[in-house]
Amino acid sequence: MRAQPAVILQARLASVRLPAKALAPVGGRTILHRCITRLMSSGVGPVILATTDTPADDVLALVASRLGAWVYRGDADDVLARMCGAAEAYDVDPVVRATADNPAVDPGAPGRLIEALRTSGADYAREDGLPIGAGVEAITAAALRASAGLATSTYDREHVTTFIRANAAPQRLRLLPPPAALRQPSLRLTVDTADDLDWIRELFFRADVDEPSVAQLIAAATQTMRQAA
Repeated sequence: MRAQPAVILQARLASVRLPAKALAPVGGRTILHRCITRLMSSGVGPVILATTDTPADDVLALVASRLGAWVYRGDADDVLARMCGAAEAYDVDPVVRATADNPAVDPGAPGRLIEALRTSGADYAREDGLPIGAGVEAITAAALRASAGLATSTYDREHVTTFIRANAAPQRLRLLPPPAALRQPSLRLTVDTADDLDWIRELFFRADVDEPSVAQLIAAATQTMRQAA
């Protein structure tokens, strides 16, 4: 059976700056719910929640399962091993890596990156210029396995793709421009702090649609900043 592409969404409740943020509501849905449904709508393949094997994260696994996502549970601190384990358990290739602090992830990004890998033969791809938190990364299963076997630093084990980005030959990496309408690299659409959470809630409220696009959120942010000026 041929491996299929999939989105692997890493998440855990433990967070130093904003504990349990994956379950924080934004526009009536949790951040985790929004991440999963937006990534599912990309249409590239299944969404797999890669969470930890600690009891505290049982609730994340339950939410993901109820939404129709697949679940893999692994090491709490070695995120690279957890992602690699999820890819191997479900025979995924290539992997789209996403994180569960991005309720405004662009549903079109996974497909664009998988196509970039397919046409270029590269091992890794990402778009530079999207709002912070709107993008994802794509990596081949072989490159993910190689990284898991070779990376030794805690930083590389935590951040998953830093090893391949630092060590791969330039021709094996693809850094792409996003669609022009979505180019807004200074705009924060990620949730790391309580201030970020307040900001993203404000943008979803101003967008005033059930599931706003990144373009609609950019417009809402532009309007908000003009009014505050």
